[in-house]
Amino acid sequence: MSNSNSDTINLTSIFSLKSLLWKIFGVIFAVIAIKGFMIPNHFLDGGLLGISILIHEFYHINVGIPLILLNIPFVILSYKKIGKNFAIHSLLSLFFLGIFLSFLPVPAVTHDHFLTAAFGGVFVGLGIGFVIRGGGVIDGLEVLADFTHKKFGLSTSEIIIAINTVVFLVIALYLGIEKAMYSILTFFTAVKVSDYVVDGFEKLISLTIISPNPEVIKKLIVNDFNKAITIYKGERGNLPGSYGIKHDCDIVVTVVTRIEVHKIKKAIKRIDPKAFMFILNIKEVGGGITSKKKHH
Repeated sequence: MSNSNSDTINLTSIFSLKSLLWKIFGVIFAVIAIKGFMIPNHFLDGGLLGISILIHEFYHINVGIPLILLNIPFVILSYKKIGKNFAIHSLLSLFFLGIFLSFLPVPAVTHDHFLTAAFGGVFVGLGIGFVIRGGGVIDGLEVLADFTHKKFGLSTSEIIIAINTVVFLVIALYLGIEKAMYSILTFFTAVKVSDYVVDGFEKLISLTIISPNPEVIKKLIVNDFNKAITIYKGERGNLPGSYGIKHDCDIVVTVVTRIEVHKIKKAIKRIDPKAFMFILNIKEVGGGITSKKKHH
């Protein structure tokens, strides 16, 4: 994600077939969620989508109108604070969203409340995730959260949860506590699905290994798996029943993807069954060879 407003507009990236397909599939999934699950059952999600459906419930206007109008200020904010390319990607995503909301016929899929909450959330999550993979967003709260995170230091999740708490309180007040509870379920399902779509098997994991044979572990990770490592100087030992017996050691740390971690763990166990390992999920990385761009 660019942090400079002076970045050059990359039309090749914006209008590439892959980027357009991600956006189109994402918007289609989002429209299926909105028209096939949520509106027929008077269900809401979090974010600007939830606010837009709430406006639709009150005033019976096309849900696409408030959804696009509410997103426009955030597109402008992203143009000024994040980057031109990201803003154009998002504007194009909103254009597709308006078209498909207006012209794609989607019948009500189910009237079961639990299925609506669960699968409505799944389809919303797929829609948001695919659009992000295409370089844009269809819910401007992500832009606000990113900007506020940089300005005030609050995490993105804290900001989004705080805003959505207000949305869910309004839902509870006007539509009832049951609808609010189902809306919360829809929201958290959507968040989990979109996170998985965006990160998928590329989600980064920190693997730490403490072994009496650190050189073998280092060679395995660097030479066999082509991964960079960081070495901390530490101590191993001090076990129950043998407190005070300790040895200097190298603590090996590497960053791998979700799909790689199982293979590396199995390989380490083969060459050193006594190696101690633990895994930490990484929320964010920057710099080095592990950095990833989600927006182009």
